[in-house]
Amino acid sequence: MLNVLQVIPTLDRSGAEKQMVLLAAGLPRDRFRVEVAALTRLGPLETDLRDAGIPVHAIEKRHKVDPGALDRLTRFMKLGRFDVVQTWIFAANVYGRIAAQRAGVPVIITAEMAADLWKTRAHFWIDRRLARRTDRVVGNSQAVVDFYRDTVGIPADRLALIPSGIADEEPPGVDPAAVKADLGIAAEAPMLLFAGRLYPQKGVIDLLKAADLLQHVRPNLTTVIAGDGPLRGELEGVADAFELQSTGRVRFLGHRDDVPRLLLAADALVLPSSFEGLPNVVLEAMRFRKPVVATAAPGTTEVVADGETGLLVPVGDATGLARALLRIVDEPDLRQRLGRAGRDRVEARFRADAMIDRFATLYEQLVRSKTMR
Repeated sequence: MLNVLQVIPTLDRSGAEKQMVLLAAGLPRDRFRVEVAALTRLGPLETDLRDAGIPVHAIEKRHKVDPGALDRLTRFMKLGRFDVVQTWIFAANVYGRIAAQRAGVPVIITAEMAADLWKTRAHFWIDRRLARRTDRVVGNSQAVVDFYRDTVGIPADRLALIPSGIADEEPPGVDPAAVKADLGIAAEAPMLLFAGRLYPQKGVIDLLKAADLLQHVRPNLTTVIAGDGPLRGELEGVADAFELQSTGRVRFLGHRDDVPRLLLAADALVLPSSFEGLPNVVLEAMRFRKPVVATAAPGTTEVVADGETGLLVPVGDATGLARALLRIVDEPDLRQRLGRAGRDRVEARFRADAMIDRFATLYEQLVRSKTMR
């Protein structure tokens, strides 16, 4: 029985957090005892973890540089006598790895979930320094592994690839017309969905430009934007300038906990990002047999096959995005074909149980290698 601790900044309903919960809840209980530490604060996924019988702890990091939080996390790890610590997202990757080293945790693993083009040389330096005492840096796509090897400079023997997974569940029963009615959208009107953080990486500005083009040829089309972030005010200003909000052609919903319900009502998911890891929301859409219109960004191209499970356009090409969305809206046979193929691809390549098995095997192999020294 191995004691495993997962460390992550928050328990919000975002991609990395959902993958962590899938992993923590899915690890076999006869081989692993799992706990979760939220570095900054808890969130809605706490309920999912506690329902699965997983202890959850809040470290309550309050400042960007918080020695007290590091000390609390270190003490917690020492008391827990963990065999494996796995960290997720930059802040937890830093604090979690330093604390694990100080606490003498035998195996330290970091999960990297995106080709993080936002990182500076200082971030790369930190990543390289911490990688020296990290047993594996696990990327969730080949694009992420390549980025951390070629751009950041992590040695290849410290890297591993474990693709993200999605639970094999049938979609909940949802009446699309009722969902649209709740949003003030006519039942027969086409609806597109973006779901994600409102950060520069996500390319929502290009989606608004595409919506501006489309409103002149498909005035009944509504684009729904579910998510929040630092760009929300700026993006709403752009939408107002294009007269997209006043006409109801673009609707900003803010943070939502019912993205699966929105997906089931949408004609397609839109993801115009400049970079990704292996986007969780795309896996969710494909599981629900929804076509995806996305940019050919690193990571996204490993799950969306152009013309097979979705449509891909170049990063930053708002006009190309509008053309692809117009095809999706106008061609129901295309939507159905792409949706069916997407479901097949998810079942074949991105199952949650496969992801969990690979992490479980990695944990046991690394612990065994340490005890044999």
